[in-house]
Amino acid sequence: MKEFVVIHDYLVTQELVGDWDGQAEEVTENMNEFYHTMYDLADEDIETELLEQLLSLIWDTWICQDVIVDIETEDIYDWCKHVIDNPEQHLKSEE
Repeated sequence: MKEFVVIHDYLVTQELVGDWDGQAEEVTENMNEFYHTMYDLADEDIETELLEQLLSLIWDTWICQDVIVDIETEDIYDWCKHVIDNPEQHLKSEE
């Protein structure tokens, strides 16, 4: 259940994301937007473990991508929506 997942446990700081050639603030904001978007899109009755896996997937997928600096809100929403709608496609290797 969604209410058992504390979103603040997933949010990142500039120190955590690293320097990013002076663009750590942008990376931090975009990563945290991913977390908030995924959480907001999740159904209230989503299994706690599934939501935790989906939130963890964000770091694993995006922190190493250079595009994270300039990614648009629409792209963040689209990716999160696709993952929420198709979790089996994204969590296969973790099962």
